[in-house]
Amino acid sequence: MRLRKINTTSTAPETGFGTNVNASNQRFLNKDGSPNIARLGEPFFQFINIYHSLITMSWRKFNVIVLCFYFTVNLIFTAIYILLSPDKILGMLYTTKYEKFWEVFFFSAQTLTTVGYGRLNPSGISISTIAAVESLFGLLGFALATGLLYGRFSRPTAKIIYSDKALVAPYRHRDFEFKDMTAFMFRIANARRNQLIEIETQVIFSYNAEEDGRIQRRFQTLDLEISKASFLTLSWTIVHPITDKSPMFGLTLEDLDNLEAEFFISIKAVDDGYAQQVYSRSSYKSSEIVFNAKFIPAISQLPSGQTAVDLKKISSYNLLS
Repeated sequence: MRLRKINTTSTAPETGFGTNVNASNQRFLNKDGSPNIARLGEPFFQFINIYHSLITMSWRKFNVIVLCFYFTVNLIFTAIYILLSPDKILGMLYTTKYEKFWEVFFFSAQTLTTVGYGRLNPSGISISTIAAVESLFGLLGFALATGLLYGRFSRPTAKIIYSDKALVAPYRHRDFEFKDMTAFMFRIANARRNQLIEIETQVIFSYNAEEDGRIQRRFQTLDLEISKASFLTLSWTIVHPITDKSPMFGLTLEDLDNLEAEFFISIKAVDDGYAQQVYSRSSYKSSEIVFNAKFIPAISQLPSGQTAVDLKKISSYNLLS
């Protein structure tokens, strides 16, 4: 199968993905902006970079890891107490081995958190030593957890909503003379109530090109109708007019599939609350592009006269007849 020739107008800056071609039409950039690249040969301690992983992972995964760590540590110390001599823990009330286990477990939890309600207390050098070690371990563990929580809350990030699909739709602009012109477009919005200012957008068109009998990956920057905005208070439809100078000129959805096309989206802005620069990335594969469609307006006016943006409509579109 011969690949469709692309208009080579402006080469994109180095993307870091090289020119190798994926064998299975695999995307280079995941929807969440992370690179879909496997890293091999890393040093062991670099691979288990715990701090960076805990800072950047999702809140759900972070909470699960913290709870699992808490219960695992308690179970370990509970096993130590039981193997050593649980009868040295004074004040326990139980009638079965099951109740005995939970009495020791909650004594471990009270020691780890340094709560110490008073009914349960260690007796003897061995049990007291283990309890002292556990309390020290708990203090260090909760100090670490507090630092991680602060790091997660204080790290400025952008929460951008991207439309599920990118569209190739009819388009008109006063600066162009084409009557039957189309444009590649997608829509974004700020998912948070914070203010994002000085927003800049870059779209890179990635595709396979046949050169001298070899297929290589090529990247081109798409010219946007508007690439910068002062504020992102409403939704923003980012548009690339498909003129005769565009690398997308004349391409059909079938052509994009054959080219294994992928569109890299990079957004840079300043978070007004932190006064720091934040970034957001995403991508669209050819399977996520819809031809001859139009976005449903997400901006409306309330009865009070106030302008409103409906975030649930960011991905809504209608097919054109």
